[in-house]
Amino acid sequence: MKSPISHIAGWCRRAVLLTIVVCGTAFAIEVPTLFTAEVPLDEGADDPRADAYAAALVEILGRVSGTEVALNPELVEELFPSPASYVMQFRPGAENSLWVSFDGEAIESTLRNAGLTFWGSERPLTLVWLAVDWGQGTREIIGSDDPERTEAQSRSIDRNRLLRERMLEIAGERGLPIVFPLLDTTDLQSVTFADIWGGFDDLILDASQRYDVNSVLIGRIRPASSQRSRWTYHFSGTDVSYQGAPEAVVAQVADLLAAEFAVGGNAPVEAVVLSVSGIVTVEAYGSVQRILNNVALIENFAVTAVSGDTVTYRVDTRGGSERLSRALRFNGLVEQEVIDPLQEALEFYYSP
Repeated sequence: MKSPISHIAGWCRRAVLLTIVVCGTAFAIEVPTLFTAEVPLDEGADDPRADAYAAALVEILGRVSGTEVALNPELVEELFPSPASYVMQFRPGAENSLWVSFDGEAIESTLRNAGLTFWGSERPLTLVWLAVDWGQGTREIIGSDDPERTEAQSRSIDRNRLLRERMLEIAGERGLPIVFPLLDTTDLQSVTFADIWGGFDDLILDASQRYDVNSVLIGRIRPASSQRSRWTYHFSGTDVSYQGAPEAVVAQVADLLAAEFAVGGNAPVEAVVLSVSGIVTVEAYGSVQRILNNVALIENFAVTAVSGDTVTYRVDTRGGSERLSRALRFNGLVEQEVIDPLQEALEFYYSP
């Protein structure tokens, strides 16, 4: 659990009241491999292992601090002059590669001390609905696994699998957890290719509720055509449109989420009053504690009052109350309209 409230220099003096009601929500999930990478090992280099460490560190930085840091060699060299000093474990990987595990806490400390952003291991889970028009009448939805097909249909299986695996690979490189639908009887009774291709996103979002995810990415692509792919990303009550190849869109979603949830080490700390209603069981109290622990923006929090089913917290958050509000919405909370315009309050409730 994050530590109790303490006096922190640089607090923003304005306190903001957030009110939420406990029901049910989809929690962000932990990415256990955030600080591990497997990279090629060039045996012909002067120092193959050192080069591999450097390449692996760049991949890690892309996950936890974004491409702006990872694609700046001079900055990486300045911050991490000796990548080997951050290595905790390494071992040979497949096909002449090296698997490397880094000290995540040390990397986080270096980034924060430099005033750079850091995005922790708790990340939203995204469900991907992808409709593919392969041409010549072959239209399919990419599922989490390949169904049994006849030998004549094997080419379609291979194409679908390669597309899915490539998206999962790019998502893994960016630390973005994604899943594909099961396409079982329940899914196929709720969603058709025409629903996805025609942009009936409300139907897709309704069908997605069974997966308990935080966001949904819907794509329509025609690989053999010059027609641009169309994508819609739904998260926290917001819709974002993209065009481009699946790999590029996955990277764009990762950049968007990094901008939302990565926190700069020099961001001011703001004191926020958080009122949580509907806590009638120990389990509900534990759920709220897990949410607050999982929001990377929150530095510290502590209970300040309990009244009936309402628990009030004082929360130290970086990045301001608006970013905290978005983070809470992403954890499944639905923002309510403020009834009293004179009260500086943001009200939320869980949607089952």
